[in-house]
Amino acid sequence: QVQLVESGGGLVQAGGSLRLSCAASGRTFSGYAMGWFRQAPGKEREFAAVISWNAGNTYYADSVKGRFTISRDNAKNTVYLQMNSLKPEDTAVYYCAAAPVYVSTVVAAYDYWGQGTQVTVSS
Repeated sequence: QVQLVESGGGLVQAGGSLRLSCAASGRTFSGYAMGWFRQAPGKEREFAAVISWNAGNTYYADSVKGRFTISRDNAKNTVYLQMNSLKPEDTAVYYCAAAPVYVSTVVAAYDYWGQGTQVTVSS
């Protein structure tokens, strides 16, 4: 079984911080990019951040750049999203995903997805 399981979501005030975790099991995602996407009600799923599995290169959406940081711990087979200076417009379900590419910002490139974790930012 291949699973990606997100955790760490919740309710936070604007300006606050959360750290999301994504634990992978069932296989080692060697050579896979690991990405974070988010989806608000009534909106399409959008890219937030990605990290290459082996080399640690990162790329961020303009909307989160400077506020969010993606990282990984290969020993734990886990990827993280540190979210600082949160805004109400960051409210969404956040999804962890894996893609068999170096890096990608495109939803269709990702083969494996977690179930999502809700992040709600109050004003």
